[in-house]
Amino acid sequence: MRNVAFDLFYTAVAAFFYVVAFPLLILFSFKKKYHDSIPARFFGIKNPSFQPHDIWFHVCSLGEAKAIAPILEQLRGKKIAISVITHTGYEAASKYAAQVRYLPYEIWLWFWIERPKTVVILEAEFWYLLFRLARTRGARVIALNARISDRSFPKYYRMRWFYRILLSQCDRIFCQSSEDMARFIALGARNVEVVGNIKLAQKIEATKLYPKPEGTLIVAASTHEGEEEGILRGFIAYRDHNPSAKLLVVPRHPERFVKVGELISKTAPAMSFSRWSESQMMDTDITLIDAMGELNNLYAISDIAIVGGAFASIGGHNPLEPAHFGCKIISGEQIFLQRELFKYVSHVQFVSLEGVLEALKHAEELPPSQINGSVDLEKVVEYLQ
Repeated sequence: MRNVAFDLFYTAVAAFFYVVAFPLLILFSFKKKYHDSIPARFFGIKNPSFQPHDIWFHVCSLGEAKAIAPILEQLRGKKIAISVITHTGYEAASKYAAQVRYLPYEIWLWFWIERPKTVVILEAEFWYLLFRLARTRGARVIALNARISDRSFPKYYRMRWFYRILLSQCDRIFCQSSEDMARFIALGARNVEVVGNIKLAQKIEATKLYPKPEGTLIVAASTHEGEEEGILRGFIAYRDHNPSAKLLVVPRHPERFVKVGELISKTAPAMSFSRWSESQMMDTDITLIDAMGELNNLYAISDIAIVGGAFASIGGHNPLEPAHFGCKIISGEQIFLQRELFKYVSHVQFVSLEGVLEALKHAEELPPSQINGSVDLEKVVEYLQ
């Protein structure tokens, strides 16, 4: 009875925030980035409940959607359903033989979730009603690749009364590291074990082979607001040391392509500049990669990868892909969401934006980065089957 009362209270609070945010949801739904996700998640447009299935995976975005590929390969014959949060996650999940939906906002889950059998929730997607309703409607609930970052744990711990309730709905937690396991136990979780980061099992490959331009090729990958200008300035200074170097700039979010192009023209007016969408050539000093799905193809021919998302307070991005192709990796210091993955990658330089120039120079002396580690998915797959 106490849990039911809390469910209703939580739903009422979530409904209040929904009403408050309603005008903004309408406004943002007209933006290209959210054109599909907001109508589906918050208004139920073209987002029906799943048809009967065996295992439902809930992922957030592109990285998590790609990470489950090795597991899905071992679950052939099972009927798979996948829910996502972002548009890029939806596109990645749609490549699998699975039903794909956007996860509705929590208050709609009361009407959307039917009778799942097994629900697997990736990383830190801790939506209370997702856990609670899946469990009460007959599903096993599993947290996979579960993590709590150094930065997030104090906030979680202050709300440990809430996470104790949420995690009590979880049948098994497969976490990334012993540090994560200790944090989950401190929040009151049970049935926790370490299996490592499933992204280590991910198949990394290039889909196209591009000719490598002459000179040192540097790719600034998955960059965010506030990162490109510092990287550009470091590259401009590096060109005095290495005049043949070329830079590829790959913004994380496509809606920023135009803005980043303007920034390049303003910051490096003396350098030749081109857009990938216009010629698919890398013969200028700086090339803006204004396309999606090319990053592994660019890592495959690059000498140095400056991995974004850690110079700004984003938490970093996956270093395994550039390491797989032997790029010498430079990252920012704010890797709090990717710290576990960076443990498996050798020869990484962690610097501020002001340190990019010296890191580029020092990279010439370093061996290529490489991945040192693996993960055994057998335990996870056996439990799911």
